[in-house]
Formats: sequence, structure tokens, C-alpha cells
Amino acid sequence: MIVKIPVKQLRVGMYLHDLNCSWIDHPFALNRFMIDDAATLKKIHAAGVAEVYIDTKLGLGVDFSEAEAEEEEEIEAPVSEPTILVKRSPAEEFEYAKNLYSNANQLMQDMMKDVRMGKQIKVEQCEPMVDNILDSIFSAPSALLPLAQIKTSNEYTFQHSVSVAALAVAFGRVLEMPRTEIKELALGGLLHDVGKAIVPGNILNKPGKLDDAEFVVMKSHAANTADLLKGLEGISEVAFNAAAQHHERFDGSGYPKGLKGEQISQHGQMLAIVDVYDAITSIRVYHKGMSPTEALRKMYEWSGSHFNPRLVQAFIKGIGIYPAGSLVRMESDKLGIVREVVPDKLLQPVVQYIYDCKKMSYIPAETVNLSVSEDKIKSHESFEKWGIDQAKWAMRLI
Repeated sequence: MIVKIPVKQLRVGMYLHDLNCSWIDHPFALNRFMIDDAATLKKIHAAGVAEVYIDTKLGLGVDFSEAEAEEEEEIEAPVSEPTILVKRSPAEEFEYAKNLYSNANQLMQDMMKDVRMGKQIKVEQCEPMVDNILDSIFSAPSALLPLAQIKTSNEYTFQHSVSVAALAVAFGRVLEMPRTEIKELALGGLLHDVGKAIVPGNILNKPGKLDDAEFVVMKSHAANTADLLKGLEGISEVAFNAAAQHHERFDGSGYPKGLKGEQISQHGQMLAIVDVYDAITSIRVYHKGMSPTEALRKMYEWSGSHFNPRLVQAFIKGIGIYPAGSLVRMESDKLGIVREVVPDKLLQPVVQYIYDCKKMSYIPAETVNLSVSEDKIKSHESFEKWGIDQAKWAMRLI
């Protein structure tokens, strides 16, 4: 039986059916889980919800015995170093995301330099950064993901690695993976291209299409990554498979091993989707990036051949039909930046109007939640077409 109770009545041993709030407002990877320790109970209280739903068939009800109550009081005694959830304002979230993105890019740049010099990858340097990426995406996904769309030609490899890690977190979350598993997936995402450090610079940074011989060398980066990570202390099976298999394809056409279907781990399948999406939406010297909406359409077309259809659908749900940071044209002929994706209403995100197409001029910024507005999105638009600086608006707070 599903019962709604005040949060103060929650006890260890109850099964949480619903936190009674948006998934972006709580720190858990799952919406439903057993409350099996005092630390989890403290996190729920710290999230600030007033009432929750419990499932009395899967856990304790509210009328447990006095003996159980006394046991709970003993379990709920203060624990050492309790988890403290940091609540940041939207402005603080945005600044946090900007600093995080910059620091993560620098970390990957330094790590790739170390690999080129023959040094071993230090996983312990990555773990705090991955934790920060998880915290940012769990708290405010619409802050970091738009920043991750911005790439510069000379730092693309590092920025792409950070983007893949961030997108992997959003992907893992929509699949309701445990946070510990999402962390390992994100670590694999952060390290998935370390093998490119061994690829000659004239091929890696060539401002044009690679010839056949060069492409063979470039493809070696996937095997290089596996070699660099294999047996490395701190690399789990999840992180290793995600990184080593990100160029395998569902129909067996990928590399380096030509794995097919379920021969590829779910984490490898997931990172393959994330890697391609970020690559085709990125603007580079030799490649004009697709709009996010067009890219998702292509990903859907490729599902069943290159990618697992079920996972592609989940990925689209995770980042939205119009991902945060996209430029859209409204039926009112205004241009707007998508600022927040609403999981239950993928066609009705929160949009910040910035430009009047009829007057051909900027307007005072206005943020509108389309789920409560009569205005609707008419089309996805190109920043380049309208002469709008994507980086400038990605770096600007709502």
C-alpha cells in the first residue's frame, strides 16, 4: 500500500516510493529505494521535503512496535562526518558550473600531457572532479550542460572529454542508476579519449578530413585508451568498459574489437551514444556542428544499427528534445535560449526570450515556462544564422 506521511515519520527500514518533489530537487540517483541507514535518512531530511510516499508492502509502515522504535532511535544516533547538502542559489550554481568546467578542462589537458610524457594516469586526481560533475548535474543540470556545448579548436579533445562525462551523468540519471554506478560511468567518460595523447599531433589536430591511412592511426586511440586503463588502480569494470568500448557499434561495425549487440556492455553502449552526440553537435575547424535537435533526429535514425534503440530513447528523454542551451524560434516569432528541460514535458522547456525576429533586434531578456504559456516552439534555430554569440549566451546567467 502506498501511504503519504510527514517526513518526520520516516524511519530506517521504510521503502521510499516517491520523494514528492522534482528529481532535480533531491540528491538521489533513484526515486524509489529502501532507507537502509541513518545517513540516507539525514539526506532526505536535508533535502527539505515536507511529505513523502512510502510503500508498506516493501518496507515498514508507520505503526511499528515500540521495540522497533527504540532500535531506530539507536540507529539514528549522530554518525561521524554526516553528509551535509550544500544548497546553492541559481547564480551560485551557474558560477560553480563555470568554474567546474574550466577546472575539468585544465585537468584533462594536464593529464594528456602526462600521458604523452609516458607517465601513468592518476585516477585519484580525477575522482574529486567527477564527484563535482555529479553534484552539479544532480543539483542543476541546466547549468553545466550548455557550457559543455562550447568548444574551441585547440582544446577540443579536453573539452569533449568533460562534455562526455557530464552527458553520461545525465544519461545515467534518467536510467535511475545508483549514484556510485553513475560516478564510474562518468569517470569512464572523462578518460575515454586519453588514448588520443599517443596519436601524432599532425593527425589529431588536422584541420580537414583524414585520409584512409591517417584514419587508421586515429582509430588506434580506442585501443590505446584500453591499454592505458587496463589494470590501473582505481579503474572499475564499469569505467573501463565505458571508455574502452565507446567506438563499438550495436550492429558490429565499430572498433577496436567489432563487438556486437549485448557483447558490448551497457556502459559501453551508453558512452557510444554520448560520444557521437557530443561530437556531431560540436563546431570545429573542419566540421560544422549540427543543432542538438537535428543531432537527436540522426541518433534516432541510427538506433537499431549503430546504437541500442532503447538506450537512444532514454538518452533523448534525459537531455530533452530541445536541450538546455539550444536556440529556438517561437510561434510568437521570438528567439529564445532553452534554459531548463522539464523531464515530463520535453516540448515545453523553460525558455529565455532574447530576440524579436520581426523587428530584427534584441529584446529585454524574459524567461518563460512554456508549460504555463500559450506560446510554443516552432523550430530549432542556428546561432550562426542569426549572428548570435552562442558562447556569450551560454556564459550568461538566466
